[in-house]
Amino acid sequence: MSVVHDLAAAALHILDPEDAHRLTIRALALGLGPRAPAPDPILATHVAGLSLPSAIGLAAGFDKNAEAFGPMLAAGFGFVECGTVTPLPQAGNPRPRLFRLTDDAAVINRMGFNNEGVEAFAGRIGRPGRARPVGANIGANKDSADRIGDYVTGLKRLWGLADWFTLNISSPNTPGLRALQTRAALEELLGRTAEARDALPQDQAVPLFLKVAPDLEDAEIEAIVETVLAFRLSGIIVANTTLSRPDIRSRQGNEAGGLSGAPLRDIAQSVMGRFSTAAAGRLPLIGAGGIATGHDAYSRIRAGASAVQLYSALVYAGPSLAVRIGKDLAAQLRADGFRTLAEAVGAR
Repeated sequence: MSVVHDLAAAALHILDPEDAHRLTIRALALGLGPRAPAPDPILATHVAGLSLPSAIGLAAGFDKNAEAFGPMLAAGFGFVECGTVTPLPQAGNPRPRLFRLTDDAAVINRMGFNNEGVEAFAGRIGRPGRARPVGANIGANKDSADRIGDYVTGLKRLWGLADWFTLNISSPNTPGLRALQTRAALEELLGRTAEARDALPQDQAVPLFLKVAPDLEDAEIEAIVETVLAFRLSGIIVANTTLSRPDIRSRQGNEAGGLSGAPLRDIAQSVMGRFSTAAAGRLPLIGAGGIATGHDAYSRIRAGASAVQLYSALVYAGPSLAVRIGKDLAAQLRADGFRTLAEAVGAR
C-alpha cells in the first residue's frame, strides 16, 4: 500500500502546493494514510527524557493545527512536532505563499504562521488516549504587542497536553522574529519562558527546545548555546529554513521566504557540526533541514544530532519516506558496528 500512497502524493503535484497540502491533511485525518510496521529497534533512542521508538521525526510545519499527528506516527515517524501555533488564530501572509522548486527538490514558503490558534490546537492534542510522542512548536502572533508573552501563553495553555515544546524564533516569515536570536532578546525570552515553566506542575519532565536558523555566525552559535544552557532548556533544533539561495535552478527560486529541501542539506549539515562543537556534549541537538535519505540522517547524527526531523522531502518522496529512511539508516548503523543509534551521535 505504501506505493499507492506515494503515487497519490505525486498526483497531488497537479494542484497548487497549498491546496495539495490541505487535501493531504484531510485525507490523513480520515485515516487514508499508510500504516508502517514497528521501527527497527536500533532506531530507538532517548532525547532529553523523551523515549522515541525511532529517531526519525516529522518537523513542524506539516501538521500546523494538530490534525494528523496520529496518522503520521502510524506511517513510520518516531515522533511528530505540530505547529507552529500562536495564541490567537491568524491567516498568515497573502497567497501564493508556498512554492515547489521541482528542479531542486526544494520548497520555498512564506506562510507566516497561519494557524487556527492555541485553543483549537489544545482541543486536538489534548484528546484522551492520543498517539505519542507529539510535541508543540509555539510562536508569536504577527501583531502581538508582547511577542515573548505569546510564547509564555502557548506554554501555559498546552502544558500537560504536549510531550515537549519548541520555541520557534527562527522563521523568516514573521518580520522581526529572528531578532529574538540575538543574545539580549534571547535571554529575555528564555528567562520569561523558563520562569513560567518552573511555576507549572512538574509531575513529569517536559522538554523545552529552541529552534534556530541556519544563517548564523560562529559567535552567534556560541552565544545561543550558552544562553540555552544558562536557562536550562532541554536542547536545540538545528535548523529552520534559510534565506540564502544556493545554486537554485527553478524559475521560482527568487520568491521571498524560507528555502527548505535538498539545497538546505549541506548548509544544515555544516551548522549542525558547529553547534555540536559549541555544545561539546552538554545538551542534545536535533537535526533538521534537507534530510531525504538514510545517508542524510546518518550524516547528521554523526555530526552531533541525537535525532532528526524532516518535512520538505515528503513533497517529492511521499508518506512512506520515513520507513525507507529508517531501513537505510539501520543498515548503515549496523554496517559500521554500532549497536544503538545513540552510539553514533557525534561519531564523526
